Amino acid sequence: MKILLAPSETKKSGGDASFNPNTLLFESLLPHRTKLLHAYINVLQKGDIPTLSKMFGIKKEADILAHKKDIIHELTMKSIQRYTGVAFDYLGYEKLDAQTQDYIDSHVILFSNLFGPIRASDLIPEYKLKQGEAVGEIKTEKFYNEHAAHLMEEYLAEDEILDLRAGFYDKFYKPSKPYTTLKFIKDGKVVSHWAKAYRGIVLREIAKAGIESLEAFMKLPIEGLSIKEIQTKKNKTEIIYEIG
Repeated sequence: MKILLAPSETKKSGGDASFNPNTLLFESLLPHRTKLLHAYINVLQKGDIPTLSKMFGIKKEADILAHKKDIIHELTMKSIQRYTGVAFDYLGYEKLDAQTQDYIDSHVILFSNLFGPIRASDLIPEYKLKQGEAVGEIKTEKFYNEHAAHLMEEYLAEDEILDLRAGFYDKFYKPSKPYTTLKFIKDGKVVSHWAKAYRGIVLREIAKAGIESLEAFMKLPIEGLSIKEIQTKKNKTEIIYEIG
């Protein structure tokens, strides 16, 4: 089983190792990643504040300048540790034991707006790129759909898929084979923002239990959640959890 996860806008600073794009998932993607990285660095070097503001999704000039880095020479850490949004806070990777961390490293695929599909264990530098914003003339979701979606299909050919991403990331890759997603409801209403927290909780419990199949996942008790309904439409199965 492989688990697909969205990134977050916020990221941790720092790192330990130098950046080597050759080590990221899908070696054949390197020429395309290199093209996108060159476009990104070119925008940074031009230093046009309104352009950077739009690309970064931030307004304060001091914050913009703080992210105007040559990321090729920045230090790296695992992508699962780099991202610090709500889902990652509730996952709490650093607090998990080594066996649970190893499960996440080997089972989770993240969808970076800059680097495309990457393993949880892939080492990436800190970067800033707002979801849905172009890098120069390149719309990254279309770019990676064109160059990486077929690689994902091959990579996941023998795996069951649990898709914990936000819907936006279907633009990068949408499985053509059967896959499973989650929805969270409370008092009859769909939860949106806090769905990120529950995705992190679900991933944590899956990893702690070492779940290797969707059948085993559906039997996994998760505190505060109960399965209300399971809906299947075409190749997508949606597990609807009741919070409470």
